[in-house]
Amino acid sequence: MKPSFTVKLLSTVVLSLWLVNGCAEKATKSASASKASPAAVTAISSANAAIKQAKANNWIWRDTEKFAQKAQEAADKGDNTAAIKLASKAKEQAEDAVKQYEYEKANPRGL
Repeated sequence: MKPSFTVKLLSTVVLSLWLVNGCAEKATKSASASKASPAAVTAISSANAAIKQAKANNWIWRDTEKFAQKAQEAADKGDNTAAIKLASKAKEQAEDAVKQYEYEKANPRGL
């Protein structure tokens, strides 16, 4: 016994709607999960931009990315003060790493 075209079409539509509904629900939950203030979001994005620049030079300090990650976690929990503080620390370290890279590049220390 072969399923008719109508049954196939109906089951395809039902499965498609189920999939779309599941994806939309997940997006809504993740968007509302973050309780970060605009200042925390700005601080974290600035830190990530500075980290990206330091990584482009292949000269980044050990804990810089850890501070940025902890800042994002704090922002997601709603602790905006800690998020801004950690993001500022990550940005400062990334900027200092870039300065150090430029200094070492300009002043080579040969053996």
